[in-house]
Amino acid sequence: MAYLPDERYYTELAAQTARIAEVLHGTDPAQTVPTCPEWTVLDLVRHVGVAERWPAMIIERRSMDLIRQSETDDTEPPERPDARSAWLRAGAERLARAVQEHGPDAAIWTWSFDKTARFWLRRITHDILIHRVDAESVTGAQTPIAPDLAADSVSDHLDTLSVLSGPTSEGHPMNALRGTGETLHLHATDHEGGEWLIRREPTGIVWESGHGKGDVAVRGTAQDLLLLIHRRITPDAVEVLGDDALLAHWLDNSRF
Repeated sequence: MAYLPDERYYTELAAQTARIAEVLHGTDPAQTVPTCPEWTVLDLVRHVGVAERWPAMIIERRSMDLIRQSETDDTEPPERPDARSAWLRAGAERLARAVQEHGPDAAIWTWSFDKTARFWLRRITHDILIHRVDAESVTGAQTPIAPDLAADSVSDHLDTLSVLSGPTSEGHPMNALRGTGETLHLHATDHEGGEWLIRREPTGIVWESGHGKGDVAVRGTAQDLLLLIHRRITPDAVEVLGDDALLAHWLDNSRF
């Protein structure tokens, strides 16, 4: 599945970050995030801010070498709610500005096969999208995800897992997703072309867009499929046909 237009990522990066800032404004920083019970609101805010500033710094420096996340500047959220919300929005603005100034096709270090600034624009947009869902779980005020955005986010997630489970990531926890040819089929019921066939190979997972028979098939809206593979909802919220143990193994071993 091809990437969405660059302008869509700029728009969504800003909108999803702004929504997080809006939802969490004034909430107790020590409050637990229901969809990520290991995190507090402050942990979530910090993660979002750093997730945007780290690749922005890599792009700003046009670095072809890893710059460790620990070297990122401006990583601590302010204490005052207004300043904290502004800090969140500034992270999205910084990343978008870095990509725009250097160009989406600029050669940049990434951990993926796509070595361009566009990779970071897309990857971080989808990371922030999921964390917008997490932020909304704090208040219970969920807003929908557009089917095309959700479908692209599913593809981005599978791209990530194919790298982390593959031969360039020996010893990574995602190697547990390797298999002997087992297949999973995801089918979005509300997005044309929203089908993914995933195969667990000894060297990692591979996937392709399109219809195919899987050992386990999962049907639901693109949003529900996205939330399922990120474990924000449970399998009983979608239609599962076939080897549900295979799906359970996938969900248990695909957290990153």
